[in-house]
Formats: sequence, structure tokens, C-alpha cells
Amino acid sequence: MHSGLHIRFSPPWMVVVSQALSLSLLGFFSFCAVANIPGLQPQKSWDFDGYIKYMATYSMPDDQSNTLDHLLHNRLNFEYRFSPNWRVNVGLRNRALWGDALDIPQYPELVALDNGYFDLSKNWREDDVILNSQFDRLYVSWKSDDWSASVGRFRINWSMNTIWNPNDVYNAYSIYDFDYEERAGTDAIMVSKKLGFADGLDLVFSPSQASGQNSASLRYFSNVSGWDYQIIAGRARTDYILGAGFATDVYDAGLRGELTWFDPIDAEYQGEPTHNNTVASLEADYSFGGVRNWMTRGAWLFISKPQDANSALAYLNLPLNAKTLSFTKNTFYADVSFDLTALNRFTLSASYYDDGSYFAGLSSNYSLAT
Repeated sequence: MHSGLHIRFSPPWMVVVSQALSLSLLGFFSFCAVANIPGLQPQKSWDFDGYIKYMATYSMPDDQSNTLDHLLHNRLNFEYRFSPNWRVNVGLRNRALWGDALDIPQYPELVALDNGYFDLSKNWREDDVILNSQFDRLYVSWKSDDWSASVGRFRINWSMNTIWNPNDVYNAYSIYDFDYEERAGTDAIMVSKKLGFADGLDLVFSPSQASGQNSASLRYFSNVSGWDYQIIAGRARTDYILGAGFATDVYDAGLRGELTWFDPIDAEYQGEPTHNNTVASLEADYSFGGVRNWMTRGAWLFISKPQDANSALAYLNLPLNAKTLSFTKNTFYADVSFDLTALNRFTLSASYYDDGSYFAGLSSNYSLAT
């Protein structure tokens, strides 16, 4: 079990103070916490687990009233293995939301929004409390020797960085969405082929309900002399894409980078002219070790054509993709973390935007398990 305290300051935009409490349900689902002893019990063909947690968010935006909102978040995960080659996975996300955000017009529709080909999200209640359920994992997977395939809604993780991910063209996420560790899934078909010890190919097709916005792309990944690298190419909704990423160690420090070039297919989109866009990110981390296990990270994000946002609330409600990871051309991030005790780890983080906005955070992760 873990409890966390998150404090976020980001003038001149807003101040957010949020406290998150995470309670594991593994103790209730006792079959998940007790491992079978080899030779005494047959290996079970399924797993079932989940959690429930609460988060309160207090916001102080410019020129608007302060707000207080609450989120009760429950997750259930199920996996069934038909054989060593076939399995099915289901992930259900249940949320209860109440507070000042319910006064925002169309907020219930925003909560229920499902960006997949299939609408697997439903609001059960929309008055003083919004109750929403969404399947963000629902897929069948197959694996045999060097081949594997997945069909349904699942996460396509093409990230090499840990902060900003320009190569993550299917499942981009915000660094401020710290309540949703699993990240959203994508309705897609993926076929993978292992070519060697660290070499492989991924081929993905993701349909869209919007006309002419299907996505299809290919990734090749490999390793040369301690350098992991990947190359991606294809189409992501309204753009042709070409990108690359790498990860390695330099003098005991981790070094990673990603770059993606977006070339619009059409000259206009929804009546607005389109432009080529380059998104790149470089990051490094270093572990000092010691009794406190000190570690630091730093990252830089560049977007040649950032999407304009007039306020923090507007930016946080933008449809997120690999082109909208920030609202300024250059963004910087740094954090430092250490163990206060063997069971309690602190992280201090900050990000800076080149329009003068900034974000500062303090988080604590405390384990109740000894």
C-alpha cells in the first residue's frame, strides 16, 4: 500500500494542491497475493487484481474563482490464459468525480469522452456526482516463437524517454496526469517479429471513425554497442510521421532522446492551415546511490509549432497527442529524489516554459508494507 502527497505550484497560471491516497485491493483479492508452490499446486490460468484511491485537487487559476474537486478512482484488471500462446486481458476503470468542475459546461461529456474506434466509456450518473466506467484494456494476444500479435484495445508503448515522448504517437500522456499510471489504450492491431536478441519489428494499424484518419506505422528497434535505438515511420491520423529514438549510458548516467517529424497530409484541417512540426526531447538521469539512494533527472522538450493555449485550464483540456506535449517551443524539466527512510521516498520536481510559466512539485511515496 502507498500513500502520496502531491503539491503543485505553477504561477502565473495556477496553484494546485492535491493529496492522493492509494489503497491496494490485493489483500481483498487474496488469490493474487499468494503464489502457488511449484510442484504442489497447478499454475492457475487467470489473475484478477485492482485498487481504489482518492485524490483532491485545489486550483487557483488567474482571473477565475478557486476550485476544489474530488476523484475516487477504482481499477480492476483481469487476465485469462487459454494456453501458453493465447491470452485475453481486460482492464476496467471506474471513477466518481464531484466538486466545482461539474459547473463547467459539457464537463460530463469530457469525462465520458472515448478517443478509440469503439466507445467503451459510459456515464452512469451526471448530477451532483459523475459516475463513469471505461474499458481501457480489452484485447486478445498471441505469441509463438519469434512472432506475436495483439488485437483490441491495448497500450502501444514506443517510448524511450521517461518524461516527454515524441515517439509515442499512439498513447501520448501528460506529465501532470499522475493519477493514471496505466495510461490510455489504443484500438489497434499489432504484429511483432523478433529478429534477434535485441532486434525487432512492430507493425500497427489503428482505425478511426473520422474519415481518412486511420493510422498505420512501422517500428524497427535494435542495439549496437550498448546503444538502444528505434526508427518509426508511417501515418498518425492527419500526419505522415518519421522519427527516431535512442537510449544509452554515458559515464554511468542514463541518456535518452526522441525526435518525430510530422508532415500534414492536407493543407487545412477544420478550416485552419496546417504546418510541418518537429517534436524532440532529450533527457538524462544519474544515480548517486548511497544510503538515501539519491537520483536526479533533467529533460528538454522542443516543439517547432506549439499549439496555443490561453490558460492552464485550456491547455489541460486540449486533446493530447505527441504534438501537444507542451504549449511553448521550449520546455525544461528537472527533479531530484531520495529515500527519507527505507519506506518513504521524496521527489522534488520543476518544469519551466519559455513564456515564463513554471511548475513545481513535491511528492512523497510511503509504503505501508514491511
